[in-house]
Amino acid sequence: MASLLQDQLTTDQDLLLMQEGMPMRKVRSKSWKKLRYFRLQNDGMTVWHARQARGSAKPSFSISDVETIRNGHDSELLRSLAEELPLEQGFTIVFHGRRSNLDLMANSVEEAQIWMRGLQLLVDLVTSMDHQERLDQWLSDWFQRGDKNQDGKMSFQEVQRLLHLMNVEMDQEYAFSLFQAADTSQSGTLEGEEFVQFYKALTKRAEVQELFESFSADGQKLTLLEFLDFLQEEQKERDCTSELALELIDRYEPSDSGKLRHVLSMDGFLSYLCSKDGDIFNPACLPIYQDMTQPLNHYFICSSHNTYLVGDQLCGQSSVEGYIRALKRGCRCVEVDVWDGPSGEPVVYHGHTLTSRILFKDVVATVAQYAFQTSDYPVILSLETHCSWEQQQTMARHLTEILGEQLLSTTLDGVLPTQLPSPEELRRKILVKGKKLTLEEDLEYEEEEAEPELEESELALESQFETEPEPQEQNLQNKDKKKKSKPILCPALSSLVIYLKSVSFRSFTHSKEHYHFYEISSFSETKAKRLIKEAGNEFVQHNTWQLSRVYPSGLRTDSSNYNPQELWNAGCQMVAMNMQTAGLEMDICDGHFRQNGGCGYVLKPDFLRDIQSSFHPEKPISPFKAQTLLIQVISGQQLPKVDKTKEGSIVDPLVKVQIFGVRLDTARQETNYVENNGFNPYWGQTLCFRVLVPELAMLRFVVMDYDWKSRNDFIGQYTLPWTCMQQGEPAPLAPGQYPSSGCLPNAVLLPLPGYRHIHLLSKDGISLRPASIFVYICIQEGLEGDES
Repeated sequence: MASLLQDQLTTDQDLLLMQEGMPMRKVRSKSWKKLRYFRLQNDGMTVWHARQARGSAKPSFSISDVETIRNGHDSELLRSLAEELPLEQGFTIVFHGRRSNLDLMANSVEEAQIWMRGLQLLVDLVTSMDHQERLDQWLSDWFQRGDKNQDGKMSFQEVQRLLHLMNVEMDQEYAFSLFQAADTSQSGTLEGEEFVQFYKALTKRAEVQELFESFSADGQKLTLLEFLDFLQEEQKERDCTSELALELIDRYEPSDSGKLRHVLSMDGFLSYLCSKDGDIFNPACLPIYQDMTQPLNHYFICSSHNTYLVGDQLCGQSSVEGYIRALKRGCRCVEVDVWDGPSGEPVVYHGHTLTSRILFKDVVATVAQYAFQTSDYPVILSLETHCSWEQQQTMARHLTEILGEQLLSTTLDGVLPTQLPSPEELRRKILVKGKKLTLEEDLEYEEEEAEPELEESELALESQFETEPEPQEQNLQNKDKKKKSKPILCPALSSLVIYLKSVSFRSFTHSKEHYHFYEISSFSETKAKRLIKEAGNEFVQHNTWQLSRVYPSGLRTDSSNYNPQELWNAGCQMVAMNMQTAGLEMDICDGHFRQNGGCGYVLKPDFLRDIQSSFHPEKPISPFKAQTLLIQVISGQQLPKVDKTKEGSIVDPLVKVQIFGVRLDTARQETNYVENNGFNPYWGQTLCFRVLVPELAMLRFVVMDYDWKSRNDFIGQYTLPWTCMQQGEPAPLAPGQYPSSGCLPNAVLLPLPGYRHIHLLSKDGISLRPASIFVYICIQEGLEGDES
């Protein structure tokens, strides 16, 4: 169980001091700053804290949950306390997912540096671990948790407790037999390698062993030719060569002798199946693989709603952290609601609510810093401006001065375009979406010559192309309609809107007759869904030449989300989500944009890019080819507890498979539950789905803990596009090969090419490795136009 991490824990001075522990102040707000004692545990993977130096400690965080460490100068919270706390002594721990940051203040600059260097070293070590190293570390973590008296040995009583922690309900006699077999020193305890052997016996996977032996002549190893047979016959890697099989052996065989002899042991075979080469997500879809030279309106664009919020939209906190998190997860369109602020500085918040306020210039500075850390493709600032003339001028100045060359302030070639530019042409550019006076007129604005009012003709133009107000704006406007006119648009801000001029939507006919390709309309989810039902094909055609943005209903005061799939089906490009809110809807969004390098742009299917498309999302017809997906859900591995605080509770897992696509394709099926086994449950059940429009379908696997008294509890999930599933060559499906219902009973098992592991994610989208489910999949093509 020795590793580079263990070596560092005994030699690195920073880590040694962190293991001794240090007092630091935990900072939550200006009024909440409390002393806590933090200590890195001996496993090097967890940090615990206590209220007193020798007090009762409890877990604070795991190193695997840490994304990065920022110094005090880069902390929004600590900067607000700069007058009372020295920034050099502070630092922020940023976690993956939606977990709040942890702001700490050390007693000295030196102690802050010790923790910052040490934590970054540990994060880098964890990030660089391969599959085997992660498994070794995972085992080390369990050993630490099971070794209750921390003597480096594990008694059978401790092993029994550990089995419950690991979600295993096992016969005591059988568990004791495994324990005795692993206790080669006959000491009555397990140490180091003995525990590893106990774990291997515990996790022996009969279904994988049987598969291995079916291709192995001696049951001990796979020769190069035997492994090649497996890849071609079962994984349907028809173009697989001996060279590729040899490369996989070199990559996954743990023993040097096996590599030299060009053979794959059972451990190597299992390592291959659990790797990215055995993953359900096709590795070819992970990098940027799509054509990025088409106009912007030909892409689905990862978009955020109320990006500044990290909570609900009534009382939630506004923070630049919302922009950081959205941009780092590949979001390419962020929303900025701007209002008049004190001292002439515009502020960002959810108007007429109790949400906190942040400075507009801080938002712009954050976007400038983080816009292109994850993706080089363009970022869109969706401005909802409610400011006076003077503060609009301030907005324009901040955008120009802070963004500099990143800001697109003129058309690419200096002349009126005939179509929107492509993501490739707009690399590392930030575009402003908002109201604009005209695009054709060159309104070069000089601040010293500006008048505080627009002429009547310009005001009329601005009024004509007023953006459709979101619900909270509409209420305000209705209230104030008699009191004052709408805010006047400042030419300085107008001139920064180049390709994304906001216009109100009246009808598809009106858009065709009066609007241009560089104009964009916003739709509430309610209006967009109604239009899809009433005029689905017109909406599809509209989105082939003009951008559409859809935003959540104003009634979603808890910042919940709608399902984006229905809007993508109509070709809507910017389907804005409350990214701070976890759940099924965000799982679908995250899964959809996991492809194409996670760059935030996904090319729409060709039938959503054709301006004469006949596609109707509610009534899809030929020439689409129906496909049948056969999934044998075989087994699960190391599923986490739903409630980690209850040592005695063990999950009863079941697997639910969901399809999201056009209405006719949306479906769900599930397996039976396995009682009292979250460690290595076996299902062996086959599920079947017919899908008419696979190009739009999303596939979601959810593992639930069965509960007959209430709703099943969520354990983990994984969501991916249908087109990104890794499987063998599609097999033709003969008429009559499946029942008329389109579903296969569990008793019918067709040959299913492709063994794949599905590595589960938490509600927040964080990896739950090594938790996974093992499946056997095949996609079979039906007859053209067959919609039965």
